Order: sequence, then C-alpha cells, then structure tokens
Amino acid sequence: MVGFERLQALFRSRQLVKQYETARASVIKFQALCRGYLMRQKTAEQMKAVCVIQAYARGMFARRTFHRMKREECVAVHEEERVGQKLKKRDTDDSKHETLYDAISDQEMVDRVFGFLPPLIGGQEGEAPLGFEDLEAKTEMHRLNEIDLDMIPMTMELEEEETDDLVEYTFPKFAATYFQGSSTHTHIRRPLRHPLLYHDEKDDILASLAVWTTILQFMGELPELVKNSNSKSSSEITQLYDSFGKKSQLQSLGNNSPDLRDNKRDNKFSKVISSVKMKRNSKLTGKVASQLTSGEDMFREESTMSERPMSNLEKVHFIIGNAILRPAIRDEIYCQICKQLTENNNKTSYLRGLILLSLCLGSFPPSDKFVKYLLNFIRGGPIVYTAYCAERLRRTYVNGARSEPPSWLELQATKSKKPITLSVTLMNGSSITVPADSASTAKEICHLIADKMKLKDIFGFSLYIALYDKTWSLGSGRDHIMDAISQCEQLEREKGGHERHTPWRLYFRKEIFTPWHNSKEDPVSTELIYHQIIRGIRFGEYRCEKEEDLVEIGAKYCYVQFGESIQNELVENILQECIPTKLLRSKSREKWVSLITYAHAKAPYTQDRLSPQSVKEQLVDFARFQWPLLFSRFFEVTKFSGPSLPKNHFIVAINWKGICFLDDSEKRLLDLSFPEITGIHTSRAVKTFGQSCTLTTLRAEEFVLTSVNSVVIAELVVMFLEGLKKRSQYAVAMQENKQQDDPMILAFKKGDLLILAQDKGLEEGQSWVHAQNERTDRSGLVSQEAIYVIPSVTKPSSQILSLLMMSPEQRRLASLNSRTEEPEEEEVKVNPYTLEEFSYEHFRVPEKESISKAVLHKSRGRSHLWAHSREPLKQPLLKKVCTNPDLWDFACQSFIAIMKYMEDYPSKQERSPVELTDQIFVVAIQEEVLRDEVYCQIMKQLTENNNRRSVDNGWQLLWLCTGLFPPSKSLLKHAQKFMETRHKENLASECRRRIQRVMRSGCRKWGPHSVEVEAIQKNITKISHKVCFPNGSEQVFEVGTNTKVRTLCQTIACKLELSSWEGFSLFVKTADKVISQNEADYFFDSLKQVTDWTRKNRPGKEVVPVTVSYQVYFMRKLWLNVTPGKDLKADCIFHYHQELPKYLRGYHKCSKEDAIQLAGLIFKVQFESQRMQQAIPKILKELVPENMIRTMSPEEWKRSIISACNKHEQKTEDEAKIAFLKFIYRWPTFGSAFFEVKQTSEPNFPDIVLIAINKQGVSLIHPKTKEILTVYPFTKISNWSSGSTYFHMTIGNLVRGSRILCETSLGYKMDDLLTSYVHLLMNAVNKQKTT
Repeated sequence: MVGFERLQALFRSRQLVKQYETARASVIKFQALCRGYLMRQKTAEQMKAVCVIQAYARGMFARRTFHRMKREECVAVHEEERVGQKLKKRDTDDSKHETLYDAISDQEMVDRVFGFLPPLIGGQEGEAPLGFEDLEAKTEMHRLNEIDLDMIPMTMELEEEETDDLVEYTFPKFAATYFQGSSTHTHIRRPLRHPLLYHDEKDDILASLAVWTTILQFMGELPELVKNSNSKSSSEITQLYDSFGKKSQLQSLGNNSPDLRDNKRDNKFSKVISSVKMKRNSKLTGKVASQLTSGEDMFREESTMSERPMSNLEKVHFIIGNAILRPAIRDEIYCQICKQLTENNNKTSYLRGLILLSLCLGSFPPSDKFVKYLLNFIRGGPIVYTAYCAERLRRTYVNGARSEPPSWLELQATKSKKPITLSVTLMNGSSITVPADSASTAKEICHLIADKMKLKDIFGFSLYIALYDKTWSLGSGRDHIMDAISQCEQLEREKGGHERHTPWRLYFRKEIFTPWHNSKEDPVSTELIYHQIIRGIRFGEYRCEKEEDLVEIGAKYCYVQFGESIQNELVENILQECIPTKLLRSKSREKWVSLITYAHAKAPYTQDRLSPQSVKEQLVDFARFQWPLLFSRFFEVTKFSGPSLPKNHFIVAINWKGICFLDDSEKRLLDLSFPEITGIHTSRAVKTFGQSCTLTTLRAEEFVLTSVNSVVIAELVVMFLEGLKKRSQYAVAMQENKQQDDPMILAFKKGDLLILAQDKGLEEGQSWVHAQNERTDRSGLVSQEAIYVIPSVTKPSSQILSLLMMSPEQRRLASLNSRTEEPEEEEVKVNPYTLEEFSYEHFRVPEKESISKAVLHKSRGRSHLWAHSREPLKQPLLKKVCTNPDLWDFACQSFIAIMKYMEDYPSKQERSPVELTDQIFVVAIQEEVLRDEVYCQIMKQLTENNNRRSVDNGWQLLWLCTGLFPPSKSLLKHAQKFMETRHKENLASECRRRIQRVMRSGCRKWGPHSVEVEAIQKNITKISHKVCFPNGSEQVFEVGTNTKVRTLCQTIACKLELSSWEGFSLFVKTADKVISQNEADYFFDSLKQVTDWTRKNRPGKEVVPVTVSYQVYFMRKLWLNVTPGKDLKADCIFHYHQELPKYLRGYHKCSKEDAIQLAGLIFKVQFESQRMQQAIPKILKELVPENMIRTMSPEEWKRSIISACNKHEQKTEDEAKIAFLKFIYRWPTFGSAFFEVKQTSEPNFPDIVLIAINKQGVSLIHPKTKEILTVYPFTKISNWSSGSTYFHMTIGNLVRGSRILCETSLGYKMDDLLTSYVHLLMNAVNKQKTT
C-alpha cells in the first residue's frame, strides 16, 4: 500500500513539473513579445526625433547658404539692375514683340552662365614662358596694330540653292525614322532609358546616357547629384576630367628652351633636339581614352555623382571628349542637343543649348547621314546663330575633327560669335594678331602670318607654343591650333590655376631649310631667321664649337647694328645680345671687345662695304651649314624590317642634307644623303597597326618604318627629291648611246656622268635635254629616258657614282655578300613552280603604291604580285575579286592576317592563331570567289620567301586551307605543281593528298578548330581526339579534317563491338550545357560551332581570348528498338549508366517494393563488398530515388536492401546491370529524357510539370505523384519551336490544334530530341514503303 501511494506521489509531482514548465515557457514567450513591442515603439519614437532634428538642421544649413549667396551676389544684382534699366530704356518699343529667338540678352545670358571676363587677345595672358622674356618686352614696344574683328568675314550666309535642297531633311523626320522606341524629337526634362539612336557597343550606350545627363545639367534642366563629402569613392566623371590634364607617358615634354639665367646645361646642343621639335601627344589619347573605353563602370548612374558640382567648362569637356573618342556616338550627341532645342520654352535653357551646339560644331562633324538634317535644323534656328553655326560646321568638315575638347578661349569667342584673335610673336620681337576659329590649323595660321608679313618663302616656318618652361612644335600642317591651347589650359588646371589665366604664347620660327634654300630670294624670311639665330646663340640653343666662329658671328652682328665703323663702347653694350652668358663670363669684357673689333676690321664684308642685308644672308647660310640637325623635322618611328640597327625604335630627322636616324640620346645611328635615297612609298591599307613607309636606298636596302606620321615623312622626302631633281645639273647614263650620224646627239656609255646645261635645264614635257659628258668633255642632246637625274645640287661623290653604275642585281648581290650568308648551291638548281603563269591571265594589273615619282625604278628590282611581299595589299590579287567591291576589304584583311600568322607583320594586340585563321578562312568558306584569292595569297607569301620561320607558318596555313575547300579548276593544276616542285617541304605531299580528299568529301562550313591549329603548329598531321563514355571510361580515336560525325560514330561502335550504332550520337559537354552533334556535319565543324557559340555567350568582356574547355561524349540519344539483354555491350557501357541517374532523381513512378529490389541490384553493381553494407544509410542517395528516401528509416532501408542484395548473390556485375534494365524496361517512362518545365497553357495541369520524350511521344507527368497526365504521340504533334527561355509545341493541325507553352532554359535540347525522333521514325516508315 505504501508503495502504491509513493507511485501516486511521483506521478502527481511529474504532472505538476510539466504544468509548471509549460506555464513558464508561455510566460517567457509573452515577455519576449512585450519587450519586442516596447522596443519597436521606442525605436520608432527615436527615428521620428532624428528625422525632426535632421529636418531642422537641413533648414538651418539651407538658410545659411541662401543668406551667404545672397550677400555674395548683392553687388552683381545691383549691376544687372543698372544695365537692365539702360537696356529697357533703349528697347522699350521692341520689348513688346520679344520672342524666343530674339538675341537681346545673349551677352548677359552667356556672362551669367560662364562668368567671362571682358574679351582679350589670346596669347597675352600672364607672364611670358621661360626663355622668351626678352621677346615679351619687345612685343610691348613693337606691337603691330590689331585687326578689327568686325571687318573679318568669318561667317557666310547659306546659299539659296543649298537651303532649297534641305527642305525635306527635317529633324522630326530623322527622329521618326531613326530614333529608338517611343523617343520623340521634342524637348523633355527627364533622363533617357535608352539612347536615341541604335548602338552596337554597350559602352557606347552607357556613354550616350551619361552624356544626356550631362547635357541636361549643362542646360539647367536637371540638378547635379553631389556625393557626401565623407564618401570614399570619388566621381568617375571628375576623375575623367582631371585626367585631361595628365602628362603623356609616351612623349617626354622636356625643357626646350635654354636656361636664361645660369645656362646650366653643359651638354651638347643635340640634347635640345627632341624636346624642341617633337610634337606633344594628345591628352585624350592617354588615360582619358582608356577610361572612356574601359567599360561600364565609367557611366553607371551612381558614377555620375561627383564630390563637387562640375563647372560648365568641365561639362563641355565631358560631352565633347566623349564625341572625340567615340565617333559612333557623335550623331547621338547632336540629336540629343537638337531634341532639347526643339519646342524648348525656357529661354535660359535654350541659349545654353545653342552655345553647346556651337561648341560641338567646332569640334567634330556629324555623319553623312545626319549632316543635311543638322544643316536644316541650324537654318531654322535664330538668325544670329544660323550663319555662324553653318560656317563652323563647314570649317570642321574641311579640317576634320579635333583631338582635344574646346578651350576657355573658344567658349569666350562663342559668347560673342566672333573669331578668336591670337597673338603670334615673331623672332624679331614684334607680334602680330591673326583671326582663328575652332577649326584653324597650323598651316592656315602660318599662311595668314605670311600674308601679313609679305613673306614669300614660307616653307620651313612653323608655329611653336610655349608654356612656362616647355615648348612644342605645332608644325605648319594639319594640326589644330586650339588643340594645343586646350592642352596648355589643362596643364594650368593641373597646377591649380584657372584656364583663363593660362600664360601660353605662340611663336613663329624657322624649323627646316630646303636643300636649295637661297637667302637672297626673300629678305623678310632672312630677317626673321637672322634674329632667330642671334637669339638662339645668345641663349645657347645654337652652340659654336670653335671660339673663332662665335667671334665672327659677334662681328657680323656689330656690322649689322653699327655698320663698318664701330666703337669699343658700343660693342661692349651689345656683347650680352650675341654672346652666351656662360662664355661671356669666361673672359673679360675687354678681351671679347678686342676680339670682335679685330674680326670686324679684317672681315671681307667690312672691306667691301657690303650691305647689312648681305651680312644677314651670310649668317643665315652659316647657320644652315653649321647646324643642319637643329633645323630639322623630327618623327618617332619603329623599324619593322630592314638592315640591322642598334635600336628598332628611334627618331628620324629630316633636313636639307638628308635623313638621319637618332636614338633617344641623340646618337646618330645612320645618315642618308638625298642622292642615296632612290624612293619612298607608303602603305595606307593598314588600320590595325598604323601607317608605314618604305625607304629604299642605292645599296638595295629597304627600311620599312611604321609611324603615325608616315605620310608626312613620305611627302616631305618626296618634295625634297623632286625639287632637287628639277634643280639638279647632274645625271648618270643608265644605258649606252653610241655615236649617231646626227652630231647634235651626244654619245655616252652606261655609267657616264652627264652635266646638264644650266640654261637648258630639265622641264616637264621635254624629252631631250642638253648635256655635257664629263668623260669625253663633249656636249649634245640626251634623251631623258636614257638618264637618271641625281637629286643633288652639288657634284655627287665617287661612292654614289659607283653605286649608280652597278646594275640592280649587282647591288643586291653586294648587299647579300655583306651579310655573310652562305649560298645554298642545291637550291639554285631547283626551280620551284610559281604562280607567274597563272597571274598573266587571272591577276590584276600591278599598280605602284608609291606616292612619289622620285623612285629610281631602274635601280630597284621588279616586285611581282605573285612573289612574297612585306607590305599589305591595297587591292585583291585576282581580277574576279576586284570586280566585286564588297569583297575588297575582306581580301585585304585576310592578307594582313596571313602576314601576321606568318610573322611577317607586327600586331599591336596579341591575337591567338585561331582568331587569325578565322579571319583568313571564314569569309572564303562563305564566299566561293574568295577561295582562290586565299590560295593565291598563301602561295604568294611562300614564293621567294627567305625567312624560314615565315615559310613554316605559311605551309601550316596551306595545310589548313587544303582541308577546308579546294581551289577552282583553273587554279588546281597550278596549285598541284606548286606543291609537287617543293618536295623538300614536309607538308607539301600531305597538302596534295588533302586537296584530293576535300574534292571528294566537299567543303567545310566552319573555319579550323583550335585542335587542328594547335596540332599543325606542332607538325602533327594525324589528329587523335578523346571520347568519353557514360560508364566513366574513355578512348582515343583518330579524327581527320574531313571526318563526319556519322563516320566517327560508326568507328566508335565498331571498336566497342556494338550490334548497331543507330540511336547513338556524339555530345559536346561544356561548363553548363550538353549539346548533341548533327551526324551529317563534319566533326570539327560541329565542335567549333559549339565552342564559338559558348565563347560568344560568355558573360563579360575578355581582353584575351580564353579557350573553352569541353568534353566529347558518345551516348545513346534515341531509345527505339532497345531491348535489355539483346546487346550486352550497349547495356553495360551505355544503357545502365544513362538510366541510373534518371531513376535516382525520382523521375519514374516507383513503388517501395520496386525501389528495394532495384537498390539491391544497384548495390550489387557498385559496391558488392560486405564491408559497405554497414555504410548503406550514408549512401542511400546512390541507391534509392531521392523522393522515396523518407518513406522508411535508414535502418529499415539497410535491412531491406541487404535482403534484396542477397537474392542476387550469384549474379555478376554485368548480369546485375541487365537485371536492373529489364526491371525498369516494363515502365512506360523507360528510355525517356526528362525536362522539368513551367507550363502556362493547360489550367488543369500543375504549373510545374515533367516532360518525358521517348519512343511513345511526349508525355506530361505530375512532378509529385509521377502520374502520367497525358501522352502526345509524334503523329499528333504538328509543329514545335524553341528559344533560350521557352519551348512551344502544337498538338493537332495548325488551325484547330492546341498549343503547349513551356518556360525552360533547355528548349534547345527538347527541340533537338523531338526532331531526331521524328526523323528516325520517318526514315523507318520510308524504308518499309520501299521494301
């Protein structure tokens, strides 16, 4: 009894404990909820308080800012009111009729927008640059009268005929035709969702949207976003603008001017050359270009915020800088501005837009498609802007786009719609003002100065721009003056100053002499050069090696200043004007005075009492002969090919004596006089690497030099050569002329030096010239065809004459002997076949690519179109390709790619061999006309090619080509002979066999795969490829260039001893896709199609092409006529391993008992050992479908599986596989390919369904119950289609049938599988009909 009561007590106590714990848990939960509620209430109150504090703080800051701005603008407001009252009194009557297009307040509006100072003359702001202070003082004293800007007609009215032609070219019409989406031509005040025009590049799209935002901000229609000052990330746009001022890393700016104070430099004069003469690179081509073209981050929405508001000049730089670097968006920018000017009722915004349009018109032209619409738009604007803007557009079209954004000076000129006035300082100390505009070039300014100064001999005079201690040559060519001024302003901004205070100066100096320069022809030219020389000597720019020369120059300077009688006091006063400061300190002044006085007294010009002008001429001639290198034009070049030099990157100096190659330290690498130069020609077809020029010499040398200035170099050399030939009195006989009956005709031998008569010089159109034979001393008439005029005004040296007497072959032989190369006697006996015979009928007529007539064609070997060339083609080789202009560029680009592959041509970017082979062969595969062109180009480069590495690469290309397509019948025999006569080449016989093979099998559809290219680069002609199988094994099979997928499938099935290959296919597995190969395609074509498609669809941009990794699988694709046990090899290798994953994913409807039996078979196949039985709970996912694992506990599954496995103890692994297949063969979903899709067409079915495609048709399966909802046989499916995100299928006929709409990313696999089943069934039906 006691025990029973104790049991009751224990039970009651446990009940009480449980009740207590339950109540305690409820109370704790309730307390937590209460605390959460109270905390949320407290937090909400605190947030409200914070918001109130922030609102009051913002209000306080806003009021303070407003009051400060109001105080600062108080003075300006009073001034505006005073000016407004005056204007109001003057224009009371006109104010009633004021419209949008009235220009009454343009001046005030622009001043308020930009805050300009009063107009000034460019080039007079601030202190003079270092080294030019003396000219500044003289400028103030000798300043010429400025030109009245109102008298200069810089604008012109549009002609009536032009305006009439533009009536139909309206901007609304252009907008309706080309604008994207719902964009209209009218003004809006919100950001764009997409650009107005279509752009291919994503970067162009982002840049267009960023420019639109900046245009809205510039016109005052969108507030500028400003970042928090504590934000760590800085504005990309501000960084971009700041980078306009970064120094170019490609060019040394150097200190061009000598030191005025201490003359610290002790080095020789050559150190001045590059820094004084080299042109400075555009700032836009450096960091800015890389930023604008680097990608998306530059133009994201958050990147348009800056840490400080951008100034209007910065916004203009951003807008126009994008247009300069991205020509594709220039029309986009014009359209955006025109859109914002159309129906814009805000006058302030409208005037800002007109200013921006004017600045753009002076910086870059629109495309030909938009130019007429833009002209019509300009004509419809305000009258005061019509002629001004039209003229700016015309000038920009003539002189080309700028390379820098507008300068502050241009903004000022746009304000008043008047030309810019530039002050140019001459070397005599005077200055001259010239009108300019945004499109003005150095050549135009030089001509204006020459006209003003009445300068006749203008050649060689150039503009220089100086800023602080730096000076750059602008030349006298096509460079824009305002680009240089803009660069100077950007440098000033880097120093922390304002653009308007940039102390730049323009100078007019002599840069180069002609070989026939005559100082007596133009006194004005001589005067300017004289003062330049005196000043250069004073400041150490021109250095005399001998003291006697310096004393002589001082004596001449004194003679010019004081005449034939001088006094010691006068000489002492001017010593510092003609003697360098350092040398002046080396001796006493009395010593210098005595030396100069003595030289002056003994000088011939003093005794003969010559005029001061004659002495100036003597001094100019002295400087020309003494410092030819300092009077040169310099160009940076890179030697692409030619005789060996210590460096490949050097400076070319061109002066009146010839051409000189200099290294970075000004050391001479090579000197060539003009008689040694036989010709120069340029290649303009190269776009990827840049232009090049080929310089040929008498020694049979060819220097191929690449440079951005190659055309300028060639033009300058050609001008000197042709000018020397016109003035030359010396010629050499190129052929023998025996004694004639006519005594007037001169007899001479080949190589004789002939002296042409001065009074009967060489004239155009004259076929005979009077000459004297130096050897016989007889005179007579000579035919111009029999002589070569030597480009020299002095008698040529004996070395030049000896070279001229040699034949072209002798010169070439002498050049070869100098290279110490051993001749190969065996190759002389062999005569390899060339395309010479084929070229007579099928090649175009050769054209000279030289821009010069001054080429010694008789001394230069003949260049054949069918032989190796080191220069790109400008036209295709074959006549039939030349008749099709659309294929010209493809042919020329393919030849460049061939040269790059053969390493005959450099490439800026490292390109993979596959990219080059694609550029060579892909278009030729598509265009049959180009196939012979490619064959001829490759064989051309293999003919007479002495570079062994280049030849090996060329044979690799020919090997690839012969496997892709055959030559035409007309070229076939020539190609075969070409290969037969080169039996020493390892690939020649293989190429012949491949031509026969490709003629039988047909052409490929795609270019060579990377496997083929890599194999031939390793000299492997038999390619083996690895093929994987579902059971994890793999084997290697030989695959030829013309092997088709069907043939490879048959080979694999035969090697594996399969009963039939029907239903099997090859699959390419990439990182995220498995794609079936078409059995009718070539194996490498199908492979390349998949890998190229994968590479193109890879997200992001890859600078360097990345090889796509892949695997090739051989598997069963179609499950028709598949019976387990019938083909044991196929069951064990393929069927079991393909069906097992589908079973384990739970795609089949399976009972628990079936799952246990199948798990036992799977365990028998994969594990079998007794030790693994204990691990069954851990490997259930490898034995049981994933949707059935939770139907029993792991231990129950373990016991059941072990029991089922014991029943199959006597079976082998292969027998267990077949038993597994026979078990699931009874299910209707056996051999199915399953796809989980989202269907939107059948409301009675679940949204997510399983689609099974098998021999029965297309089945829809419930994803949870695995019940078959419906089956669509192939006979009822009338149509299907797929895309990247969908699969559509039509059941029944197209009129009354129903559609199954599915969303899936595997639509391409469903489409391919359905197509393959239908084709196989149709083939089977056709076979039955035929039998």
